[in-house]
Amino acid sequence: MATLCFQKCVHQCGTKFLIAVVCFGIPQRQDVPLLLEKFAAKERMMMDTDKTESAALQAEPEKGEKGSGSQVKPKRKRTAKSYAFSFFIKIFVTALVLTVVFRFIAGIHICHTNSAYPTIRDGEFCLTYRLSELKQGTMIVYRRDGEVKFGRVIALSGDKVSIFNDFISVNDYGISENAVYPTSSEGSAIRYPYQVPENCVFVLNDFRSDLSDSRTYGGIPLEDVEGAVVFTMRMRGI
Repeated sequence: MATLCFQKCVHQCGTKFLIAVVCFGIPQRQDVPLLLEKFAAKERMMMDTDKTESAALQAEPEKGEKGSGSQVKPKRKRTAKSYAFSFFIKIFVTALVLTVVFRFIAGIHICHTNSAYPTIRDGEFCLTYRLSELKQGTMIVYRRDGEVKFGRVIALSGDKVSIFNDFISVNDYGISENAVYPTSSEGSAIRYPYQVPENCVFVLNDFRSDLSDSRTYGGIPLEDVEGAVVFTMRMRGI
């Protein structure tokens, strides 16, 4: 009978009973029901404690989410009207930016003459920069009588220009340039030495046989200058 009680205790209480036996000895027969009841009560207490801790751990994230106000709100569906409004806003902003850029900063031009040959050829695409500082040797785009022209700056405001025997001097000093064609004063509408007016530049075509430059027009007002040529690309024949 003692053996059966011992087996029952081992079966119901497991290793805990064995540890108790090692520490306190084998219990008497009359003590077995009381011992089983204590072990059962201890087991129920431990199970209740585990359930309480598990519930508390599950509740903490929910409280944190509610307290932080990070609840996910359902997204509102966009209507066709909102899409159209957003599209026109983007078009307006893009058009405004391009208008500002090409009105005050840059310019796009296509050369339709050979006046700037061989630097710029007929049919080439040219990008100009309006904010560039003009100096001697700068290739520019300017307007004259409503026509877009291309030329090279030879002298600035206040400079004195002379052309004699295919030789150009500015302020009595010869200039260094890589002109392919000779520069002639024959057919000029101005008299030399020519002093460039204030807020003007003296411009010559790279194709010097074409006199449609400052030799005919005189100084070119800065307000008519579209900008310095910063980029060219061959368009014709591609």
